[in-house]
Amino acid sequence: MQYTEGIRDFAERHAIALSVAFVAGGAGLLAVRRWMAGGVCRSKARLDGKTVLITGANTGIGKETALDMAQRGARVILACRDMTRARIAADEIRQKSGNGNVLVKKLDLASLQSVRDLAKDVQENETRLDILINNAGIMMCPKWKTEDGFEMQFGVNHLGHFLLTNSLLDLLKKSAPSRVVIVSSLAHEKGHIHFDDINLDKSYKREQSYRQSKLANVLFGRELAARLQGTDVTVYSLHPGVIRTELGRHLLPTLPLWKKIILKPFIMLIKSPWEGAQTTIYCAVDESLANVSGLYYSDCAPKTPAPQALNDATAKKLWDLSASMVGLA
Repeated sequence: MQYTEGIRDFAERHAIALSVAFVAGGAGLLAVRRWMAGGVCRSKARLDGKTVLITGANTGIGKETALDMAQRGARVILACRDMTRARIAADEIRQKSGNGNVLVKKLDLASLQSVRDLAKDVQENETRLDILINNAGIMMCPKWKTEDGFEMQFGVNHLGHFLLTNSLLDLLKKSAPSRVVIVSSLAHEKGHIHFDDINLDKSYKREQSYRQSKLANVLFGRELAARLQGTDVTVYSLHPGVIRTELGRHLLPTLPLWKKIILKPFIMLIKSPWEGAQTTIYCAVDESLANVSGLYYSDCAPKTPAPQALNDATAKKLWDLSASMVGLA
């Protein structure tokens, strides 16, 4: 999630608690820090014999999610753009989990051909896929374009995952009961799908682009769940929280020094990657969600998304547009 927007929202929603904490000093701040860590997945479900694919699993909450899945006994596929870092992460996960069944596969979500290549690889070499976690993302980058000419944030955060998920649906159905977990963001609440300018060529603002892509994630999850009714493939979208990860690498260097100084104490209060991964893990394994699909979660609990994320007509329109853009129409 966008750091400045996320921390501003964090402060506004918890103004009283923060005020009390600062007055109380160190002990108060520690109490708020513990409170703000959010929910924790308590499920002890094992995943022996099951296969999990996680995009962007070489760092941040994706890596923490992969470690958790490996500790539960799953065959874990790290689908990543940077193969060197992915291999290093896989080695670390194998060592920490004691599970040697951790694989690395190439995936560049900014290239539809790369998505198709990965999907073909998985279809040909994997006998099952029990959990697909669409975790990878890019945030607040300049006006870049994907290999196929799409605006980067919409292309990577939504279109790449849209194509990947649809390409793996047959395997997910074959492996049912199975799950699709989509990592979105609270930023979707200020998002709008610009159907008349989906690549934001007329007026690009990085915040606007990010919000659009995260709203697209929630709408995709809603429409996908509707289309998968009766298949025993369930779908979940979520807000992981405001987290200390590399996702802000395109934003933080651009901030003036005074903003960095102001942000520093607040950054110490936001979630660690382990804490940020808990809702993803919850949606992936918790037994209570086995017969639930299409909802939105935060802090390991269902939440009501923004009104525009509940619009079925918009979700269907976005699906049709996305299918046309990635060549599935």
